Amino acid sequence: MDMSGRVWGATRPEQEAPYPCDRLVAVPAEGWTRAVDVAAPADHVFRWLRQLTIAPYSYDWIDFRGRKSPRTLVEGLPELAVGQPLLVFEITGFETGIHLTGVLPAQLAARYGQMAVSYTVRPLDGGGCRLVVKVVVEAKEPLTQRIRRRLLAWGDLVMMRKQLLTLKKLAERKGVE
Repeated sequence: MDMSGRVWGATRPEQEAPYPCDRLVAVPAEGWTRAVDVAAPADHVFRWLRQLTIAPYSYDWIDFRGRKSPRTLVEGLPELAVGQPLLVFEITGFETGIHLTGVLPAQLAARYGQMAVSYTVRPLDGGGCRLVVKVVVEAKEPLTQRIRRRLLAWGDLVMMRKQLLTLKKLAERKGVE
């Protein structure tokens, strides 16, 4: 088990693989990788990822001020676009069915440091898919920054683990969509 809070569910190759978010944070940077298998087709899981533009799917009472993230796929979402909100990020790039990538807006980056994220979906042989998320954060060296980064990694781990497991559960449901 990774005691740093940087990894949950990700294989070594997934941790070492390049992601679109890697180029969005000035070096030095640190990466956090979270992953889960989903017993649903990649394109279906990506439709659930699109809904991160409207809801967090983690602990709604914290992230969504008590409102409940939708439990069905929402029809008529706006087309994905650069600059569109993606949780606390802004979309900087996407490839339908493959990845959604965003960066922390300047006003938040000034307070918390640069941060970027890529949500990726990869089909698995034999069916289902792998949902892998990488978060890249600015890695300043002063002690206070290292402590803040470690606390943020653990907080992110708790929230993103819940988010990925919720998305997995919703995507795997049969006969709902």
